[in-house]
Amino acid sequence: MLQKTSHFMRQANLINGEWVQADSGQTVDVNNPATGLKIGTVPKSGRVETRRAIEAADAAFKTWRKTTALERSKLLRKLHDAMMDNQDVLAELLTIEQGKSLFESKGEIGSAASYILWFAEEGRRTYGDVVPSPWADRRILVTKEPVGVIAAITPWNFPSSMLARKLGPALAAGCTAVVKPASQTPYSGLAWGALAEEVGFPKGVINILTGAAGEIGDEIC
Repeated sequence: MLQKTSHFMRQANLINGEWVQADSGQTVDVNNPATGLKIGTVPKSGRVETRRAIEAADAAFKTWRKTTALERSKLLRKLHDAMMDNQDVLAELLTIEQGKSLFESKGEIGSAASYILWFAEEGRRTYGDVVPSPWADRRILVTKEPVGVIAAITPWNFPSSMLARKLGPALAAGCTAVVKPASQTPYSGLAWGALAEEVGFPKGVINILTGAAGEIGDEIC
């Protein structure tokens, strides 16, 4: 494994800008499907940790929603650039935990980055509207506002590109997020937390936790 790949292989939850373990201390093993060998562990989180992540995202939303579309676009472009700068190591991490070839993994990282770039630009063009008014003395304006905290549950087979399709539009619109990656392929999702930190996303905007799918899913849905 490349040394830089180890940097992105985070074996902890990201909640409110802090890398933390499950309150219980329990973990879930992650295995390389090609060899069957254990490559690491991630926290076995449940309802309590999920609620904490939601609260962190809700608190961060109060300020994140007030950032301009241009500010959010610049951060997303930085995220895109960071993904492409680290394409090889992110692809290696994806291959180790998911089993697809390095060629396919590099393609997925490139695809994920392209989604982020697309939403970075489209987020700047989230226009409102002027609706014809039936009253001569009134004007009807339509503005678009972020809805709040979003939940993103991602699958094992495309752990990076599917996260990009969920996170990209949410962040561009001014929403904050709680992410639950698949237990078979959690490291690709957790790597997004490391990348987001490095490019300057405020704490609490992106929260990522691993563990019991039923408990986490019930809490965020």
